[in-house]
Amino acid sequence: MDNTKSLSDEDKAKVQQPVTPIQTPPPECVNPKDIRLFRDPPWKLRLTIAGDRSYLMVRVVRAAPLSQPSRYICFLDEKNEVIWTVEDPSVLDADTRRILEEELDQRYMTAVIEVINSLRNEFGVSYWDVQTNRGNREFVVRNVSESAQWVSARRLLLIDVDGNRFEIPDIDVLDKRSFGLIDMVI
Repeated sequence: MDNTKSLSDEDKAKVQQPVTPIQTPPPECVNPKDIRLFRDPPWKLRLTIAGDRSYLMVRVVRAAPLSQPSRYICFLDEKNEVIWTVEDPSVLDADTRRILEEELDQRYMTAVIEVINSLRNEFGVSYWDVQTNRGNREFVVRNVSESAQWVSARRLLLIDVDGNRFEIPDIDVLDKRSFGLIDMVI
């Protein structure tokens, strides 16, 4: 049965036209000056590309957190898909850059280990009790061979089972006992 008989000629023409997808510029065509980060409500990060579109929930991550921490920042949507990547965040406006830095500082907050009080390893899981620049902390690292990364010959980064980051900027600065404990586990 043809349901278009009761429609006017103008309405019939509208029904028969193919629907075209919304055209959005590819990420490489976005001008960094058009990017605006803001919080609304205060705990939710949002992004707007001026004259184009807005994203109601955004996360920012470093594409190369160890080798290039101040470059190549990715903006992710609620599905963790990349919206856009900025090679050099200094090209962003001051307010957006400030919010970006706050978000990255919060996401990549790293406690610096100053002293290792105790460290034991059982069946591939290591239990750490340390003094950091943020106070005394106890944490667990599963599979140290994967969760400990040597950033340089003397700098060690540890990621615990909860995703918290702990850093030893220079293992040579540690006291002899702390150094010996690390040497037993890593």
